[in-house]
Amino acid sequence: MEELKEKAAVYNKVRMNSSQGTNNDRVSVQGSSMSRLVTLLFAVACGMSVANIYFAQPLLDHLSMAFGIGYSTIGILITITQIFYGLGLLLLVPLGDLLNQRRLIIGQMLFSVIALVIVGLASSSLMLFAGMALVGLLAVVTQTLVAFATNIAAPAERGRVVGVVTSGIVIGILLARTIAGVLTDIAGWRSVYLFSAALMLLMVVVLIKVLPNVKREVKSLSYPELLKSVFMLFVQERILRIRAVLAMLIFTAFSILWTSLVLPLSASPWSLSHTAIGAFGLVGAVGALAAARAGKLADQGYGQKTTGVALILLLLSWLLISYTDQSLFALVIGIVLLDLAVQAVHVTNQSMIFALHAEARSRLAAGYMVFYSIGGAVGSISSTLTYAHYGWDGVCLLGASVSTFALLFWAMTRRTASAA
Repeated sequence: MEELKEKAAVYNKVRMNSSQGTNNDRVSVQGSSMSRLVTLLFAVACGMSVANIYFAQPLLDHLSMAFGIGYSTIGILITITQIFYGLGLLLLVPLGDLLNQRRLIIGQMLFSVIALVIVGLASSSLMLFAGMALVGLLAVVTQTLVAFATNIAAPAERGRVVGVVTSGIVIGILLARTIAGVLTDIAGWRSVYLFSAALMLLMVVVLIKVLPNVKREVKSLSYPELLKSVFMLFVQERILRIRAVLAMLIFTAFSILWTSLVLPLSASPWSLSHTAIGAFGLVGAVGALAAARAGKLADQGYGQKTTGVALILLLLSWLLISYTDQSLFALVIGIVLLDLAVQAVHVTNQSMIFALHAEARSRLAAGYMVFYSIGGAVGSISSTLTYAHYGWDGVCLLGASVSTFALLFWAMTRRTASAA
């Protein structure tokens, strides 16, 4: 803790200045070196926050019985959570460019604690749905944390920092099911949300002591103008449009795998338990951690090459995943390659777009992540529908097709993106 306090004192010296009066205003950032411990803290905070919206996926049967909601209706809970997460990306994340980011992060995490307690103590389906909507809305604090980390990191290490912090997000997504399953087996489904609320409150205490209070002089914008500027960034920045489309495609492939993976593993010939299936999230976390180095490569100017190699690995991963019925070892290797590839492209994407406008990183993150979320929704829906009609082979063909399209899109836009 003492080391964290010392680092916080160093970061408090960081200042950003902006010029006034034109549409080309820029914020000058004098970032300082972030220690690995502080970077890890950001990653853990992001992982904890994003996991809150994925806890419910393996708990739908418990929630259905607890509140007397039919199986055909309970799935709406996930949809509502994702819809409000998307709204949070558009309505809350851009505020990081207008307000004090430290206060915004701490405030959103405190409200997240309240939302988690509402879910954990829910006595009616209305209270449950309202609580989950708030959980989804406030989970976007992860993107504010990422943008804040890029602001306080030195330019030469920004890619490394983004790589580590966003790895925390992917690992949080992957481990949410495992953690939810274990806690539910031990103390019931309510313990999942109450335990998360306690951890989030503890994290708030730590962040209050560690997060630097970065002072910024920002251009005065009204809230409607702030939101409008998110769309204007897409109009102005070609690299943002290209990388947003890549984000949508890679997370579509990611969701195609993880949404339907439980189906072949729980069926013959494997018939694995939910706990065993959840353990595959640990395998995916290995790939996500390995991809953290992609940020360093982006720092060194190899972003385009890293993207190409990662997309080739993404395509090859589906070949191994298609052998799931014959070999769990092939599935494990395929999962590692897929998560490595997805995270490598994601980290590279963020490293590139955050270099565009120092004064608009929260808005860049908001716009970019909307496409990421669209990919997740499309992948989830298409995966279950495909499995119902064409089985696991159909799912793998779908994933390979999306991955092929992503690789072709990168190849067609490579020179354009490099010029931009």
